[in-house]
Order: sequence, then C-alpha cells, then structure tokens
Amino acid sequence: MNISSAIFDCSAPNLDSCPDESLPEFAFIGRSNVGKSSLLNMLSGRPELARVSTTPGFTKLINVFTMNKTWRLVDLPGYGFAQVARKDKSKFNRAVNEYLQHRTNLCLVFALLDSGLPPQELDLAFVEWLTRHSVPFVLVFTKTDKASPTKVQANIAAFMERISAWFEKPPAIFTCSAKTEQGKPELLGVIAEAMAAIRAAAKQ
Repeated sequence: MNISSAIFDCSAPNLDSCPDESLPEFAFIGRSNVGKSSLLNMLSGRPELARVSTTPGFTKLINVFTMNKTWRLVDLPGYGFAQVARKDKSKFNRAVNEYLQHRTNLCLVFALLDSGLPPQELDLAFVEWLTRHSVPFVLVFTKTDKASPTKVQANIAAFMERISAWFEKPPAIFTCSAKTEQGKPELLGVIAEAMAAIRAAAKQ
C-alpha cells in the first residue's frame, strides 16, 4: 500500500465529536512513551503528520486523519504517563473506552508495546481489556533499533507467555522501528488486506 494523501480531519475530545462513520478506521494506541507519533509519521511517509513531543502523554485528544481518501488513521491518546489532572485523565480514558467499544467503523486496533521492555502491567491490563471487550487488535512491538534482537525476542516471548491463556488463537505480532522503517510494509499490508476484505464484502 502506498499512501498518496493524508488529510487531518479533527482532534476530537469524545466519540460524539468524531467524524461520520462512512470510512473504515484503523486506530493506534500505546503507553505514552511507546513512540506512537514517530511510528505514525513513518507509516504515512509524512514527518509532521503526528506531533512528536519529548513530553510523554502529549496526545490528549482523538486525532483523526483521512488516508488516500478511502480510510482513516486514528491516533488515540496514550495511557500511563499523561501529564494531566486526575479528572481530565479519566475523561480521556473514558473517551478512548467509548471509541474502542462503540465506534462501528473501527476495523482494527494496533496496540503498541515497547520491545525494549519486559511485560508492563499497564500494557497487559490494556490487552486484557481489548480481549474482554472483543475489540479486534494486533500487537506491534516498537523501537526494535534500540535493543538487541535477542532482548527484543525475549521480551516478546515473555509478553506472549503472560497473555497466552486469554486466547485460543493469539493475536498477530509485528515488530517495527520508526528509525529504520522496519515493519512498515507489513503494517501497511495489514491495512491493505483489511480494505480489500471490506471491498469484497461490499460487492457481495
């Protein structure tokens, strides 16, 4: 898949403020320091698509972009280290919860995890939440350029071991690096495959 156009739609504080549900959406979410903005910029081929901040938790709204005029990329607020007041933090989490549970055109969630870290309780809790609410997702282990391949594989294996009892069939796993662009074709391929399935279903 080539991305020929990327148009910013809106920054929505809640589900009701999101655009209409006419286009398929693919959402990206992870802990606040997982490298989400860099990954989105890498995937889109546009360095300024998502603002990269040195302050963890900078993204506080649901940011929506229309890609190729046919699907939307959704940048969800990170969880864990957002520098916001407790009441605001719960509001942001509530907005994300409502989006993930009730957005009818949400096709897939890309759950981002730092490949350089052992399993984090926040990440485990979020994946368990996605599983319990039957939200379709894949796991994306980021920042593979910052740790040795051995450490990356050990951390992935440890994470999958922790969640193995939750599934009959485990979720798909991808690794990526915004710096080296490792994983870009595979992640865009997941979206292309989903879009092809949607077009096929519409023809039927």
